[in-house]
Amino acid sequence: MVILRILLFIIALHSSMAIAALEVGQAAPNIEGHLVNGKPFNLSANKGKVVLVNFWASWCEPCREEMPIIEAYLRKNKAKGLEVLAISMDRPSDLEQANKIMENYSFLSADKKHIDFSGYGRIWRIPSTFIIDKQGVLKKNGLTGDPQVDLKILEEAITPLL
Repeated sequence: MVILRILLFIIALHSSMAIAALEVGQAAPNIEGHLVNGKPFNLSANKGKVVLVNFWASWCEPCREEMPIIEAYLRKNKAKGLEVLAISMDRPSDLEQANKIMENYSFLSADKKHIDFSGYGRIWRIPSTFIIDKQGVLKKNGLTGDPQVDLKILEEAITPLL
């Protein structure tokens, strides 16, 4: 029992340290792996672009509500250096539904099994949106504040960075 408590304490400490490491104004942790289309993705290779990273799931209604807003904002600003990566947090049994939803959007898509985002800690709420500027600096921590984004938030947080 004592060993179990110690182990749980270490896990909790590690999780809180990962969240604490996600400080706005500091370098964003790398994200790398493969997209749903099989192409490789590496966040550090996207320096020079503003990257919005959105953690979502097919069963999450607020996620599906914000996706058309993110898509419209991306279409308007992609030529200015905006990139969007949507990472599905769906279970393997729901990935077919997630992939079907993503057919309606032009942003990059990955599922949690094929991409390493461990530097972001445990994603405990969705949607969670992170914004990384052109220099690779975290500008919005998706684990704090309002979990959902709308056009006003996108314009306030991203437009000045483009």
